Amino acid sequence: MSEETARESMEFDVVIVGGGPAGLAAACRLMQLNAELSVVVVEKGSEIGAHILSGCVFEPTALKELYPDWKERGAPLDTPVKGDKFHHMRSPTKSRKVPGPLVPRPMHNHGNYIISLGRLCQWLGEQAENAGVNVFPGFAASEVLYDSEGRVTGVATSDMGIGKDGEKKDSYTPGYELLGKYTIFAEGVRGNLGEQLMETFNLREGADPQHYGIGIKEVWEVKPENHDEGLVEHSLGWPLDNKTEGGGFLYHAANNQVFLGFIVALNYKNPHLSPFEEFQRWKHHPAILKTLEGGTRVAYGARAVNKGGLQSLPDPVFPGGLLVGCDAGYLNGAKIKGVHTAMKTGMQAAESVHEALAAGDEGQGVLDKHRQRVNDSWVYKELHKTRNFGPALKKFGTLIGGAIVFIDQNIFGGRLPFTWTSPKPDHESLDKASESKPIEYPKPDGVISFDRLSSVFLSSTNHEEDQPSHLKLKDASVPISHNLPIFDEPAQRYCPAGVYEVVDEEDGGKRFEISAQNCVHCKTCDIKDPTQNIVWTVPEGGGGPNYSGM
Repeated sequence: MSEETARESMEFDVVIVGGGPAGLAAACRLMQLNAELSVVVVEKGSEIGAHILSGCVFEPTALKELYPDWKERGAPLDTPVKGDKFHHMRSPTKSRKVPGPLVPRPMHNHGNYIISLGRLCQWLGEQAENAGVNVFPGFAASEVLYDSEGRVTGVATSDMGIGKDGEKKDSYTPGYELLGKYTIFAEGVRGNLGEQLMETFNLREGADPQHYGIGIKEVWEVKPENHDEGLVEHSLGWPLDNKTEGGGFLYHAANNQVFLGFIVALNYKNPHLSPFEEFQRWKHHPAILKTLEGGTRVAYGARAVNKGGLQSLPDPVFPGGLLVGCDAGYLNGAKIKGVHTAMKTGMQAAESVHEALAAGDEGQGVLDKHRQRVNDSWVYKELHKTRNFGPALKKFGTLIGGAIVFIDQNIFGGRLPFTWTSPKPDHESLDKASESKPIEYPKPDGVISFDRLSSVFLSSTNHEEDQPSHLKLKDASVPISHNLPIFDEPAQRYCPAGVYEVVDEEDGGKRFEISAQNCVHCKTCDIKDPTQNIVWTVPEGGGGPNYSGM
């Protein structure tokens, strides 16, 4: 029991923060290496998979390494990709199919599978539990714990039962201290503890800022005659202009379902742009509408994605632990895939921790060998080959940049003798609203396109109302005094859940309103706010979306 916080403590060999593909792969690999280890996975979602969102076309490379018998174990990979189709949308009504040989090689999907990542994580969670891992869903890791020398010793979960006024309610339960000889952080994109660790240990020294996109996804049940199981479709172009990176996806999954969505890079310049609205009007393009007509929308969600690649990777090693998966930023932007790299870096973390413990290190050392383990793997080689993908699109736009990417990937195999950087962070990219072209978005028709609030309802998002807002403002005056006059307060538009609103007061003034209950944990506000005034923190454990089957 900690005298200072009156929290109960539990000790383990290894603490893993995050029940996504990286954290669960790390847990499973640890038990393969030493079934006697005590390992805990703490997950803020109400259950494993609740906060998991991805397209998802899955490359099974890491899974095959972790479980060569994955088919016999019943891994939910039921829909192999049978073909790719790439659309260049030239206008609201016209598109052209890009010939396969002209599509950058990393975007070809032969040998991959269309899956629900949430279901894969549920399966990985079962494998971990069967191997003896302690899996704790519904507990949000809210604090990094350190010893007297500044070494990470574990995490503390958030207190439960705190009211909006900051006072303890009758239901108050203090958080737990989960202590480990080593701690692996696998929180996913823009993990709040991972961000703190990078700052505390200066892990980003020499690296580009991390870059991001916002991905918005829906699941539809469509008519059988409109469905082509195993087909993977991508698009670029309309409704975005050539200076705004992004595009759409439409994956024909099993059982007449399609997974569709839209990604907008968060370095976009026009503060009037709304990624949510861009997605809604994209669905009305004939190339997409022909699949959706007569269908029913059954699920919705949104999540930030890493786009920085190799140049934006932090040092993954710090005293007492490691950063893995999207917490560090290992997603391959050229492939639009990060699950296989997340799993592999989780497995590598397990191997590094096991090696240290097997050598008699009781957690006092720094896992320096882990850096070389990653750099010698196919993860590093893959990211090195595609290192110029994102910078090319940023520097030259989607058309010329896309042509450069084709030359780099299909002709030179990613071996051009230079590496471009992108030193400007996404939140500094916005132009002034007065100098930007307003965008008129059509009203949703309730059949193909929808509003934010009905979409959030489909995400099954829920937060205890009487709790402090997990969306913090460093300075409450900034949204109205600074962001509104200069950028027309872009939080009203970049949030895909309608959390932020500028409200007219009776006295003629303006008020910035935050509806934290609507938050789907996408982290866009934490990334895109132009003054970095919004800080995303964890709510009570179990709060947020419930992406069953996403």
